[in-house]
Amino acid sequence: MTLKFDIQPSPNATSDKDRAAKLVDPGFGRVFTDHMAIVRYSQGKGWHSARIEARANFPLDPAGAVLHYAQEIFEGLKAYKRDDGGVNLFRPDANARRFHDSAERMAMAPLPEDLFIDAVEQLVRIDRAWIPGGEGSLYLRPFMIASEVFLGVKPSAEYIFSVIASPVGSYFKGGPAPVSIWVSENYTRAAIGGTGAVKCGGNYAASLRAQAEAIERGCDQVVFLDAVERRYIEELGGMNVFFAFDDGSLLTPPLGTILPGITRDSIIALAKDAGTRVREEPYTIQQWRADAASGKLKEAFACGTAAVISPIGKVCSASGDFQISGGVAGPVAMGLRKKLVDIQYGRTNDPHNWIRNVA
Repeated sequence: MTLKFDIQPSPNATSDKDRAAKLVDPGFGRVFTDHMAIVRYSQGKGWHSARIEARANFPLDPAGAVLHYAQEIFEGLKAYKRDDGGVNLFRPDANARRFHDSAERMAMAPLPEDLFIDAVEQLVRIDRAWIPGGEGSLYLRPFMIASEVFLGVKPSAEYIFSVIASPVGSYFKGGPAPVSIWVSENYTRAAIGGTGAVKCGGNYAASLRAQAEAIERGCDQVVFLDAVERRYIEELGGMNVFFAFDDGSLLTPPLGTILPGITRDSIIALAKDAGTRVREEPYTIQQWRADAASGKLKEAFACGTAAVISPIGKVCSASGDFQISGGVAGPVAMGLRKKLVDIQYGRTNDPHNWIRNVA
């Protein structure tokens, strides 16, 4: 789909001095760039009115469909500054496909993949000065909400698609530190036929109580079990999970009720490139505990866009705690992380053509 963006630069853009001050320590998701992308949809016109404009609040009617029936989806990806000053996007086509699939599942108007990518690139171009150097990046948040004004239970006839951007520093200061996770036995994340494979806000809202429970137990993150037998590992609150064994193989839970993570898919590809056997198989919490105790399990790690790879050092549950790999980051997780990050920043070759340069 060809839809030309109307570029309207902000008349009150942040000064170079103020932007530099904000980029010293931007944290994650609290500092925002000057602009946003907006495209609107209505049943009569289809996708229309594509603009890049000053970041601002949306006018939203109290009867807006998203507020009552939660038709909402989003994505997360990053723009990286190369050493030569250029800018890389990592697999935006995969994000565009997943966004399209999420819209289909949530009965929303699917956004053409080329329009998704164009919106992201246009925003990166106008706000590229906001991309931090070093291990920082520009986190991009494409999202879509139902905007029709009505109180009937049906798919909305109108939608707003937008992209906003937030400069972020390195997720880990001083290098990736192993995280502790709490096994949730009271809450589940998704069931077969549900929205577990969709990147929608409701999935994350439903995970927050379990995450709070993990924090109350002194852990960093929560890991969910399957909704039927309550024993198979699914994923963390916002990340997929991998297990590395003494025979050199990797295991990750199969897709279906979990999010098809783009970082997850990239790790599988890089591991296979290196000759590693990767199994996408069910894995129980009981087996995890036994394999950690016997030494068969060498490492466990979580992965996602924000942190890339987080080693798991300790697993806590009502049945008792256990450590993995002595509670330290292991060579498998750190080796895969380095390979992936080097590709993202353009420091090494890109064998799968994952990188898209933003001119």
